[in-house]
Amino acid sequence: MIAVLPAAGIGSRMQSDYPKQYLAIGQKTIIEYAIEALLSHELVQHVIVVLHPQDTIFATLSISQDRRVSVTTGGAERYDSVMAGLKQASLMNARWVLVHDAARPCLHLSDLDRLIHQVINGRQGGILAMPVKDTMKRAVSGEQSIAHTVERNELWHALTPQMFPLELLNDCMTRAIDEGVALTDEASALEHCGFHPLLVAGRSDNIKVTRPEDLALATFYLTQPFLPTNK
Repeated sequence: MIAVLPAAGIGSRMQSDYPKQYLAIGQKTIIEYAIEALLSHELVQHVIVVLHPQDTIFATLSISQDRRVSVTTGGAERYDSVMAGLKQASLMNARWVLVHDAARPCLHLSDLDRLIHQVINGRQGGILAMPVKDTMKRAVSGEQSIAHTVERNELWHALTPQMFPLELLNDCMTRAIDEGVALTDEASALEHCGFHPLLVAGRSDNIKVTRPEDLALATFYLTQPFLPTNK
């Protein structure tokens, strides 16, 4: 099984001079935590990191020397980077791929293991996700005022990794891109093609670092000795 890690973004919302995946928590960067979490599972043989064409930082990280890690170049949009990763994975004869956010450093091995074992015997793939707990409001179109409350019983927060048969994901993403669909994640490409990927319940601390306050929370999760680690 091959993992694809899109990491070509610049992380403008982090108010930092560095892309968010290269911000440090302790002695490691966010992207190093993400890669190590994926490689902690025995079925993940390789991680393909998809970089910005002008990236000069990744090669300086010790993780870049791991024989289980390789790089390729991404594009302007996330889906461009995912497609570049899928192309590399196909050259490695991968049957299944995991797509994981480079800015999610808190992935636990237990979640990854649950995702793999619940999805691998199916045909439509699946994603880590978390049931919505908060009351959800829909806004009046074009305004910051409440139109109505949204029923939350069947709503889930989409997380990563997302796991699919490589050929199926490639075909669905190609079709969705050709048809001008706005792809917010990989599962949305399968949804567009009529498939129903599995929802696998994941931990709430599998957060994505997109804003400064997220970095503080991720730091807390990863440095508290009394909390479970992703090892």
